Amino acid sequence: MAVLSGLEPKKVFEYFEILCSVPHGSGNTKQISDLCVRLARELGLRCRQDEVNNVVIWKDASPGFEDAAPVILQGHIDMVCVKTDGCPKDMAAEGLDLVTDGTWVWADRTSLGGDDGIAVAMILAILADDSLPHPPLEAVFTVDEEVGMDGAFALDCSDLKGKKLVNLDSEEEGVFTVSCAGGVRLDCLLPVETAPLDGEIPYAVTLSGLLGGHSGAEIDKGRASANQTMVRTLYSAAERIPGLRLNDIRGGRFDNVICSVNQAVIAVPADQTENFTSFIREFDAILKNEYAGCDDGITLDCQPSGPIETALTPDSTVGVLRTLLAVPQGVQAMNVDFPGLVQTSLNMGVMCLEPDGLHFSLSIRSCIASQKAMLLQRVKAILTLGGGSWTERGNYPGWQYARQSALREDILAAYKAVTGKDGRIEATHGGLECGLFLEKIPGLDAVSAGPELHDIHSPAERLSVASTQRVYQMVREFLAHSKS
Repeated sequence: MAVLSGLEPKKVFEYFEILCSVPHGSGNTKQISDLCVRLARELGLRCRQDEVNNVVIWKDASPGFEDAAPVILQGHIDMVCVKTDGCPKDMAAEGLDLVTDGTWVWADRTSLGGDDGIAVAMILAILADDSLPHPPLEAVFTVDEEVGMDGAFALDCSDLKGKKLVNLDSEEEGVFTVSCAGGVRLDCLLPVETAPLDGEIPYAVTLSGLLGGHSGAEIDKGRASANQTMVRTLYSAAERIPGLRLNDIRGGRFDNVICSVNQAVIAVPADQTENFTSFIREFDAILKNEYAGCDDGITLDCQPSGPIETALTPDSTVGVLRTLLAVPQGVQAMNVDFPGLVQTSLNMGVMCLEPDGLHFSLSIRSCIASQKAMLLQRVKAILTLGGGSWTERGNYPGWQYARQSALREDILAAYKAVTGKDGRIEATHGGLECGLFLEKIPGLDAVSAGPELHDIHSPAERLSVASTQRVYQMVREFLAHSKS
């Protein structure tokens, strides 16, 4: 017996359980893509599957809606696969073990993939319902959204006729997202010059205790970047202690995460060791004062290091640190349409010193394309002055807020009709696939919505049954009144 068979909307949870029965982590979407194609064909609907496993399904308008404008319903079919320690499930080969108490749905010891499997299930249920009055429908299921929106990048939109896009990839019911940041990643390299030590004493310097966080969601919290703060620390030390030399520096694992720990190894002239350790104590106090209230655990420490044979020359050390210090970090501009929302930012996510030079990566975000380009231009100018080089990757467009949107008003009216409550319009500094669709389809109007999901991308992820029902009814209400 199906685990979710007693839940309403029945068809939505039936499809959700079917989708959860096959593995569908990012990069492993062939099986679920084929499943969506099979389900479309069982419904007698025309569909297209491309080479990267995106799926597009068309359904003709119901009687009386033949002249209505088509509507695009969109979600992604990949999920983030996370499990608890000791969980034996092979998420690359096995489906999920669903659990429900009638109020919430979750998966046993793994992430649920409600982001964004519930969107796909709702869209399939709408496609299967021949009693629902609706305009022409274009259902778009993209792959690998969670690892860079690869499916949306690859999708050919030339056969899509809709100019209204309802994206169902949000996790807070009643909040309707109408703008998001675009982004680009820069992989940067600064050349270095090394030489053998000449009697200097090595020290290990550690900056730790920071909260870090997602560079889209937490960049406005005033938290320190361990990478940028370590650079500032060592540059300040080099100003006080001429001859200080850098042997190693590294911090961070992901471009889009604010670095919380950085560790460096430096070599100090033998007659300056007491001066250096005193400086570290003083600067630790400075940082604790500056970040009180937002990074209370920040700690700067130094200890004698094991033996090292080489380090950057003093001039190369200062040159590299000076260039890094000039690279901005954090919030660069706030949004005027949504007070409190970050408009433009960047994050120095990963840093490491290797034999060929100092590598670091930047994640640049803005919902204004020209500001993203400006910040990219600024960083490249700093790198050029420092003799560095760079490569770009993952460049995706933002979604600029449209002050006039008929779709937005229609969705808000549908939500009010179903719940009796007013929806809330918001924007996000994170990325959504909507920006790519707006770039590919001129004149597109878009809104992102979804049911209540908590703790996504973790084994604690859970989906609200009642919220799913309300959001599903909202989409139906919107479609039933979309004759124009």
